[in-house]
Amino acid sequence: MKVKERMTTNVITVTLATSLTEAFRLMKENSIRRLPVMDKGNLVGIVTLSDLNQASPSSATSLSIHELNYILAKTIIKDILPKKQSVVTIGPDNYIETAAKVMRKNTVSGLPVMNNNELVGMITETDIFDAFIDILGVNNPHSRLDVIFPSDRPGALGQLTGLIGKIGINILNAVVYYDKKKDKYKAILRIETLKCDPVLEELRKNGYEIESVIVAPNVDK
Repeated sequence: MKVKERMTTNVITVTLATSLTEAFRLMKENSIRRLPVMDKGNLVGIVTLSDLNQASPSSATSLSIHELNYILAKTIIKDILPKKQSVVTIGPDNYIETAAKVMRKNTVSGLPVMNNNELVGMITETDIFDAFIDILGVNNPHSRLDVIFPSDRPGALGQLTGLIGKIGINILNAVVYYDKKKDKYKAILRIETLKCDPVLEELRKNGYEIESVIVAPNVDK
């Protein structure tokens, strides 16, 4: 799955001359926490809700509400944006796992999506989470099987999925990882049935260890 399949395309932006009052309004009305900063069509920075809050007068101030509003209206993005801010971006054809790694490495929760120096979207941690939830297949009723098999069993995964297919049950998702401590592989399978006894019987008969089974008739498991 690529970034362009999950990004927001109608990106709300501000300029260097946008007031803090206007930036707060845009965030509130659009339920967003970050705004790309544009200057003559170029991306020059990004401002977050945290940045705006830090630039605002403290709640302990003795200023009146009118004075506070005046300060916020007079303060512009240019005043609070770090000089030569380095903005971390991603391309629309990058995979979402790449976007997740870039966010994690740079400790950011959102990335402007750039294509040929043009801002074409935004992808956030929420978009990434939603994509992974869809990829894992947890939005449909299913059974989750945690299956263990030895590392010296070539073709074990292919046989495993083949056995399930032979019974006539769809696999919604399959994730496999190597457990170094046990020197074994674990396959986490979500299958499109709530009656998994026939599957368990067939897998055990073919030498697979069933570590755990979770039947999830609701999508919150």
